[in-house]
Amino acid sequence: MLQRIIDFHLRNRWLVLLGALLVAAFGVWVMWNIPVDAFPDLTNNQVVVVTECPAMAPSEVEQLVTFPIESALMGIPRTQGIRSISKLGLSMVTLIFDDDVNTWFARQLVNERLQEVRGRLPQGLDPVLGPMATAFGEVYQYTVEGKGYTSMELKTIHDWQIRFALRTVPGVNEVNSWGGETKQYAVVVDPMKLQRYGLDLRTVFERIRDNNTNFGGGFIEHAMEQYTVRGLGRVESLADLGRIVLLARAGTPVLVRDVAEVRLMPMPRQGATLRDGKGETVSGMAITRFPFSPFSMIERVKAKLATLRLPEGVRIVPFYDQSTVIDGTIHTVTRALLEGGALVIVVLFLFLGNVRAALIVAAVIPLSMLFGFMGMALFGVSANLMSLGAIDFGMIVDGSVVMMENAVRRLRRPAESDGRLEALERIRVAAHEVARPIVFAVAIIIAVYMPVFFLEGLEGRMFRPMAITVCSALLGSLILALTVVPAAASVHLRCCTRPKSERWMEWLRQRYLAALERALRRRVWMVAGSAAALAVAVTSLAFI
Repeated sequence: MLQRIIDFHLRNRWLVLLGALLVAAFGVWVMWNIPVDAFPDLTNNQVVVVTECPAMAPSEVEQLVTFPIESALMGIPRTQGIRSISKLGLSMVTLIFDDDVNTWFARQLVNERLQEVRGRLPQGLDPVLGPMATAFGEVYQYTVEGKGYTSMELKTIHDWQIRFALRTVPGVNEVNSWGGETKQYAVVVDPMKLQRYGLDLRTVFERIRDNNTNFGGGFIEHAMEQYTVRGLGRVESLADLGRIVLLARAGTPVLVRDVAEVRLMPMPRQGATLRDGKGETVSGMAITRFPFSPFSMIERVKAKLATLRLPEGVRIVPFYDQSTVIDGTIHTVTRALLEGGALVIVVLFLFLGNVRAALIVAAVIPLSMLFGFMGMALFGVSANLMSLGAIDFGMIVDGSVVMMENAVRRLRRPAESDGRLEALERIRVAAHEVARPIVFAVAIIIAVYMPVFFLEGLEGRMFRPMAITVCSALLGSLILALTVVPAAASVHLRCCTRPKSERWMEWLRQRYLAALERALRRRVWMVAGSAAALAVAVTSLAFI
């Protein structure tokens, strides 16, 4: 079967080379569109249910909120476990699904169960699903700085301008804010004035709530036209808040400002954000949605920040940008690709003495990498340090080196004629000789990675991308070695009746034959020494 495959591709060698170019073009398109990340996301497949419980103690949160939600979520199929956290005013329930469960489908299952449990929770509590993000999604962090601005003003700028602008960026799941003081309208009530007017705090709360709204009043007709009637009561300033009527005594209204001081003041807080020991600052963090390419999201975030029209003197200073790590990963892989190709060309030229043969084998490296990218896209693997860093260019070109070396060896034999047909026949015979060993060699390497595909949990999420990439690249290299390399050799190589100078190769060959002869004469000692070295290596594992 292998011989028929090789013969078919040699007969249609120009079509094979054209097909290789088309596959390469498709691989480049896949490479440019594959998600790029610094590290593989090791977070398990989970859905988080968050419930805010104001003024409830941890024991009450556990009994009245967390336990009913946990009970409702139990029994959902394809789950691995459930865990929860109950603390002052907050309940978090995390449901862990199998890794192969679609995240959107998992959230739908959880949301259906939440509809059932909402009626059993205390009034006013509404459990919601947490964002589709993981700890690895925290990819861009920055501070908001501005000379002459207070921390309250900077936080207001961030929360009402920067944050909402970044949430419109595709791929951004959430924008969190730390530090600074949150601005609020504060009504500081004077208890003595309340007592004087016979009021209580509940009345003040209700009047402010009821008067802070707009309402519709139907419409009126005048001069053949209709006019919509609206009551405008929404508070838009401190003065509006102070003019809200609490009650009327003898036709005289009692306003909020009569019993309280209305002013802007920060909300109570439990912490602050400092940077470089230079005092308080306001910081933000953009979190990418899972699954999404962090690299493309960061580029869009930077583009959006560049278009913002912030107040004069306010600037955004990034202090963590994961795209720099991703750029380093891309640079490392690119450099390894170029260096590997250059070394392959040099080594093959030294051993084969043929520049064209060296270039043909070197071309297998980028083409095999493109096969690796296509496999990553097929299985949903992102390009990161783990998936790309494990590729060994020596393994990739191994089959092509064997194929090309045998072809060159055949072509250097004395020829009956120097025609192209003679060269084609020699390449065909050379390919038939080594096709089976090449397939076995690549299959053995791929078989080594097979157990990695069956790893589960954290180990599977960490090492499976590496195995997918390496095996895809190896399969691509095998296809290229059996099809493209013989076809390219038949087009670009010719018979050579006189081999080039190989004195140093002959010198190495003679030294090797002498060493091999001595080893065969002392084969018992050689086997015993190898066994002893293996025993020492196995024993040393306990001390690593």
